[in-house]
Amino acid sequence: MGPDLARLLEAGLERLGLALPAAPLVAYVELLARWNRAYNLTAVREPARMVSHHLLDALAVLPWVRGPRVADVGTGAGLPGLPLAVARPDWAFTLIDAGGKKTRFVTQAVAELGLANVTVVHSRVEDVRPETPFDTVVSRAFAALDGMLAATAHLGGPATRWLAMKGRPPAAELAAVPAPFRVEAVAPVQVPGLDAARSVVIISRAQGDESTS
Repeated sequence: MGPDLARLLEAGLERLGLALPAAPLVAYVELLARWNRAYNLTAVREPARMVSHHLLDALAVLPWVRGPRVADVGTGAGLPGLPLAVARPDWAFTLIDAGGKKTRFVTQAVAELGLANVTVVHSRVEDVRPETPFDTVVSRAFAALDGMLAATAHLGGPATRWLAMKGRPPAAELAAVPAPFRVEAVAPVQVPGLDAARSVVIISRAQGDESTS
C-alpha cells in the first residue's frame, strides 16, 4: 500500500507546488485507515481517497495560513492540523476536539509521526483559554460561519485570521457573518484528485476592534 500511496501523494504535492516529505503523510493515512476500521473516524474508507480527500484537501489551505501559532478547531481525525504541521515544522499547532476517540487517535498519530510541534487538546473549544491569541484559527467542517466565529472568538486577537474550509462558497453563511468580523475574501481551492468544489473563507476582525471575548 505504501509505495502506491506515496506516488499518488507526490503527484498531488507537485500539483500544489509543495515540496514535502511523503513518508510521514503516508504513515498518517495508513494509521488512519487502521484505526478507522474500529473507531469510524472518517466516512472515507479507502486510503487512496484519504490522500485526495484528506491530505491534499488539508494542504491546499496552506497558502492562507499564518504562523507561528495555529489552532485547528474541531480537528476530528487531525484535519487539517496534522498535514499542516508536517508542512510547517517551524510553527506550533494546537489541535482541539471534544471527541475522546478522535483526540486519542490524533495523540497516537502525533507520537508515531514524531511531531514535536503539535499539542492535542481534548476539550470543547469554548473552554480553551490560550495565554496569547493564535495567529490563525482554522476549521474544516466544524460549524456554520456564525457558529464557528462565536465559538472561537476568544482564541484570537486583532491580528488573527480565521479560515473556514468549505465546499461551494456559502452565500447565506457569508451574509450572516456577525460584527466585529468581516470577510476578507472567499478563495477557490483546487484540490488534486478531488472533483468537488472547494473554497476557503478568510475572515478577520474589523480594524479597531480589540475584543478577544
